[in-house]
Amino acid sequence: MPRGQEIAPRYSVDGREHDVASFMDRNTIVGLLVIRHGKVVLERYGLGLQEHDRWSTMSTVKSMTAMLVGAAVRDGAIQSIDEPLTRYLPALRNSAYEGVTLRHVMTMSSGTRWTEDYTDRNSDVNRYSKSLADKVPGGVLALMASLPRDHEPGTSFLYNSGDTYLLGAALTAAVGKPLADYMSEKIWQPAGMEFDAFYTLESDGGQEIGGSRAGIVLRDFGRFGLFVLNDGVIDGKRVLPEGWVQAAATPAFTLASSPVSDITHYGYSWWLGDGVMSALGHAGQRIDVFRDEGLVVVTLGAFPEPMYLWPGDHNRRDEVVDFTKAVRVT
Repeated sequence: MPRGQEIAPRYSVDGREHDVASFMDRNTIVGLLVIRHGKVVLERYGLGLQEHDRWSTMSTVKSMTAMLVGAAVRDGAIQSIDEPLTRYLPALRNSAYEGVTLRHVMTMSSGTRWTEDYTDRNSDVNRYSKSLADKVPGGVLALMASLPRDHEPGTSFLYNSGDTYLLGAALTAAVGKPLADYMSEKIWQPAGMEFDAFYTLESDGGQEIGGSRAGIVLRDFGRFGLFVLNDGVIDGKRVLPEGWVQAAATPAFTLASSPVSDITHYGYSWWLGDGVMSALGHAGQRIDVFRDEGLVVVTLGAFPEPMYLWPGDHNRRDEVVDFTKAVRVT
């Protein structure tokens, strides 16, 4: 990737100034990448991560899956995101997902009852995770089909990792090939990604998980951000429908509560704030795309789990926001 003049952002917290090294140390950051107008202006690694090591995407891959849906729309494999999910996943017929569309699962508004509580071993998300850990063929699909309905589809936002699993499974059915092959064909190879990436499977030889647990190297996280920044066009060839990125960045829901201080809305599986599209993932994974500024900021983290935080520990997610604000004005 082209290199520009390196920046050295500094920011203040509680009256103390911090530089890049201090930011990474205080916040257990393993990878930091800033791309401005197509050039890398800052790249750092920590905690033993090296440039060829793939790091867990956590839920940032949800945002990538939503972009890949756009490629399928442009290819004609999906006629409209307002098509019913059951058209592609007939196993969900006569379940709470009857009448739910691709748009609904992309915007976390399927209306199904779901608990995304990682501390409760009996929560839906942990039952989902146990099915994945046990490698039960079709186990996630069966779990999702068993959920009751809580709201009418499209009326209420509820973060649901299972919804994006279903989106990925529907996309696989639509294009008639594995997600990995389609991602490679449409984005990974054309965009000149530097290293192979991987998906985790729901079972041996089963469906790729489209909403978490993929593995990507730092600079390729950045290249994906550039793909979004460039409106889904690679080397002059349009991969996403014209207007898709803008639609993804258009608020579908205003958030009553937000995981991060700068995020206020949700779009097509992208978290939205003032001028930013963000892919967010557990433990500090984040891709920020500032389209009007030609800026991509990637932070990969190893934030401690809540049970291991010490009294008085600071909010790492919000400090990433403080650091990013400094980057934008540096």
